[in-house]
Amino acid sequence: MIEAERIFEAREALAETLARDVADELERAIEAKGKATLAVSGGTTPKLFFEKLSATGIPWSRVSVTLIDERQVPETSERSNARLVRRHLLQNKAAAATFIPLLDNPQAEKSVPFDVAILGMGSDGHTASFFPGGDRLKDALDDSAGTRLIAITAPGAGEPRLTFNLPAIAQAGRLALHIEGEEKRKVLQKALSDGPAEEMPVRALLRSAAPLTLYWAP
Repeated sequence: MIEAERIFEAREALAETLARDVADELERAIEAKGKATLAVSGGTTPKLFFEKLSATGIPWSRVSVTLIDERQVPETSERSNARLVRRHLLQNKAAAATFIPLLDNPQAEKSVPFDVAILGMGSDGHTASFFPGGDRLKDALDDSAGTRLIAITAPGAGEPRLTFNLPAIAQAGRLALHIEGEEKRKVLQKALSDGPAEEMPVRALLRSAAPLTLYWAP
């Protein structure tokens, strides 16, 4: 459920505020237990946010960074979310963080629960790799699934994917949905209306009990 909305006039202001909010949350987790885990999404939208976050002065050596989902491609591919994170987030002060990739990494599931998880949303209503028509979409949304990390393929996904399932994401201490542009705003409005989650899988997240903060700029 959307607990709060942070609306901005410019994407730069959104990135700066989201970076500050995430850094504050990670610091709170470090103070409480000595470490913190951040899970992020790929795509073009978070690049500026990643760069702003990378410059914040938190104890990055105590932070683990992982991915919400990943394309099953090598890191040499421009389509790799791990490549995106290494280039735009794991730099500057954040270079001291520990990165936990999903591809070919049996230890990735152990990164749950996340202290902070940042999700995006596609124009087809997908979030994470919960795509309409996904061959394992039901498993990805199922509270009783035996594994937290699901291999999934879907017509709109391009490559086969790996994704943390909804229960794993919903356990995060702080959840944010970061979207930009009028088109995405309209998609979100449609997702908030009645309709099956299989049609717009982001609905499963929006209808869950997990409190979610929306960050949006035109």
